[in-house]
Amino acid sequence: MSTDSPGERIIALVMYPGMTILDLVGPLQVLTAMERFAPRYRTVVVGTQARPMGTDVSTAMVPDRTFAEVPHPYAIVVPGGRGATIRAMSDPKIRQYVRTAAASAVVVASVCTGSLILAAVGLLKGRQATTNWFFSSVLKRLGVPYHQRRWVEDGNVITSAGVSAGIDMALYLASRLTDEATARRVQAAIDYDPQPPFGGIDWAHVGVLPRLLRGAIRTVAPLLAAGPIRLRAADGATGGP
Repeated sequence: MSTDSPGERIIALVMYPGMTILDLVGPLQVLTAMERFAPRYRTVVVGTQARPMGTDVSTAMVPDRTFAEVPHPYAIVVPGGRGATIRAMSDPKIRQYVRTAAASAVVVASVCTGSLILAAVGLLKGRQATTNWFFSSVLKRLGVPYHQRRWVEDGNVITSAGVSAGIDMALYLASRLTDEATARRVQAAIDYDPQPPFGGIDWAHVGVLPRLLRGAIRTVAPLLAAGPIRLRAADGATGGP
């Protein structure tokens, strides 16, 4: 049973089994902190059922609400993962929820390979986007131009790159929902001031093993994208190669 207050704006973070936990928890931390300064917003985690779900680490999580309880959120955020996300791209319940919730949402966002789910249901047609560096070939195969940036905003859709980029994206989303001053207060509240001990990633000199792995994913990208493309066409979703 929904307990939403009148005028409350719900931000729904989609959870599914095996997803990358920080893809969800990073934005969740930011957007929950935002509620202190903008109380009309409320962030909830939604899933097919309100039961424990495994993640990519040993910790399970439980959604606050089911998809049915939050059919039309004000904003929706779709996290990513590895094999779990590839499976989610073809999961009928996840596909239906993301597509229908996004239809009425003011903002649609994704973290990491969550953009593949958006693309799989036709939400990125004609848009620029980003995703996890390793899976850029799958995004392209789904008919979406890839940009190697921390986040990409195109209309009401904001996609972000891997894992920690979701925190950056969520802070930007906070500024879009409120204003920059509020987003800065959120950043200070969570003490977010990243300074990696070894600096940023030198993408021009990434090691051999990561490049080989990315190449392997590029090789199987047509296979990974084939099923979602067929489903997208069957759903009547627009776009695609």
